[in-house]
Amino acid sequence: QVQLVESGGGLVQAGGSLRLSCAASGRTFSNNGMGWFRQAPGQEREFVAAISQSGGMTSYADSVKGRFAISRDSAKNTVYLQMSSLKPEDTAVYYCAAQNRLYDDYGWDPRTYDYWGQGTLVTVSS
Repeated sequence: QVQLVESGGGLVQAGGSLRLSCAASGRTFSNNGMGWFRQAPGQEREFVAAISQSGGMTSYADSVKGRFAISRDSAKNTVYLQMSSLKPEDTAVYYCAAQNRLYDDYGWDPRTYDYWGQGTLVTVSS
């Protein structure tokens, strides 16, 4: 059974940093794209970042570009999201997701992801 388990969420002050981790089990995703999405209260789930199977290509939502960094460790079957200069509007449940395909230009589209974690809550106080 494939599982994606996020960790690292919590409460942080504006301007602070957090690193989220997503550990996959049940199969390897070393040949697949992976990504992070988030959902704020009362809002739809939105794309945050995506990364290629090799880690050599990444993409980001404009709202997080320059502040967040996605990375992966294929040996550990884990993807990370380093978040810096956090703002109150970054408050959301953050979800890790994995594809059954190679990374491409559609990493922003949640419909291209086949596996999802349960999410981890990030709260940024002002």
